[in-house]
Amino acid sequence: MTEPQTSNAPQRPPAAAGTEPAGHLQRATLGVTDIVFFVVAAAAPLTVMAGIAPLAILFGGIGAPVAYLTVGVVLCLFAFGFTAMTPHIRNAGAFYSYIARGLGRPAGLGAALLAVFSYNALQIGTYGAFGFFAAGTASDLLGVDLPWPVYAFAGIAVVWFLGFRSIHVGAKVLAVLLIAETAILVLLAGAILVKGGADGLSLASFAPANVFTSKMSAPLGLAVAAFIGFESTVLYREEARDPDRTVPRATYLAVGFLGLFYTFVVWVIVQAFGDDKVVGTAAQNPAEMFFTAMTRYVGGWATDFQRVLIVSSLLASLLAFHNAITRYGYALSVEGAAPARLGRVHPRHGSPWISGIAQTVLAAVVTAVFAAIGAHPYNEFLLWVNTPGVVGILALQTLAACAVVAFFRRNPGIGGAGRVRTVVAPATAALLLAVITGLVCTRLNLFTGAPPAVNWTLAALTPIVFSIGAVLAMRLRRKQPEVYAKLATTDVESV
Repeated sequence: MTEPQTSNAPQRPPAAAGTEPAGHLQRATLGVTDIVFFVVAAAAPLTVMAGIAPLAILFGGIGAPVAYLTVGVVLCLFAFGFTAMTPHIRNAGAFYSYIARGLGRPAGLGAALLAVFSYNALQIGTYGAFGFFAAGTASDLLGVDLPWPVYAFAGIAVVWFLGFRSIHVGAKVLAVLLIAETAILVLLAGAILVKGGADGLSLASFAPANVFTSKMSAPLGLAVAAFIGFESTVLYREEARDPDRTVPRATYLAVGFLGLFYTFVVWVIVQAFGDDKVVGTAAQNPAEMFFTAMTRYVGGWATDFQRVLIVSSLLASLLAFHNAITRYGYALSVEGAAPARLGRVHPRHGSPWISGIAQTVLAAVVTAVFAAIGAHPYNEFLLWVNTPGVVGILALQTLAACAVVAFFRRNPGIGGAGRVRTVVAPATAALLLAVITGLVCTRLNLFTGAPPAVNWTLAALTPIVFSIGAVLAMRLRRKQPEVYAKLATTDVESV
């Protein structure tokens, strides 16, 4: 009798003695729209527009909108190949599963450790921003003056509770928050367009003379951070309805929406201040640029509402990343590559609740450390912790694109997706993503404002974490070959 191929449905490794079965996540719960809400919410569009887009304009000039469009196109190429593998990857391991099946199990486990590290860095660092903006908003609008850690710990508790409840509850909360933050940006854009901007509407942002300049490398690096998390669509495979159709559609919709929406909003902000004045305005006070535009074109009431929605935008992002992290823990536990406890699923809510507790405790500890040392919640906590997460996810995207090419070369008889999806698109995406990753690493000072020694230390964390995971995989191959053989092969839909 021949052994089944790894693309079929091997069963879950037996539970360790003395442990209860992990169970499974809620099945057929999420549709395309639900998954898109999770992914776009993780990107926190209102926050990245109000907080980061002015810097892209400052460093790149009026051609900055094209940076967002360019990154969107690159990630569409990536998604085109990435989703070609989706029918052949039957578990919820996302980057880990794809890279392991394409580039080998050591690379896969290295990717798993890097993904857990990167998502945690992105999520935990955001608590600094949440505390910072929540404290400022409460002080300005309500006259309540409390230190930022109070709000950060409150956010940690809320995120834990919503993550503990069913994924359906989380999807509803994210839908409301995402619609609200998108609506306020649409309101601002509409007001600017109706009033014709500062000097009339102009398409100079898309003129070659303003796009093909050496200055554009900086906004490219900033723009790529605005899309972080879009690939997490595949983490919800087990909970999706008809995942072979739902997951690819959600991926395309998320990338397409973010690329076009970001490009449009940044272009509109350029119109709000005028081609000749927008860079100078951004240089004076980039943090207030969107608020100034809102007050000028809509009114002070909308500016106050926008401040509140930035806080809710960050909360939505925190919840989306929390869900992504816990599902990584679940997927690795199912295959025996992580402690069995992380795979425990709540019998009532269908959530990976032990993994959720572990992630929450980690977030609380890191937040407490930064609060104890008196770090600035935004300039140090957010930027220093988030930055290695951005670099790590970019590296994972590059590896995943390479894995698509390798997977279909090693399995030429499957799929039928065509050479464009299995070779041309992912290979092109891998090359472009590698270039963008290099640009980000050489421009880390734009993200952190820190000296070179700190920046290179943060960048070095990515290869270090990946190497540790690869070494652990080789150790697993020697010590527990039966567990090693099942990595990235378990079909969660058969568990």
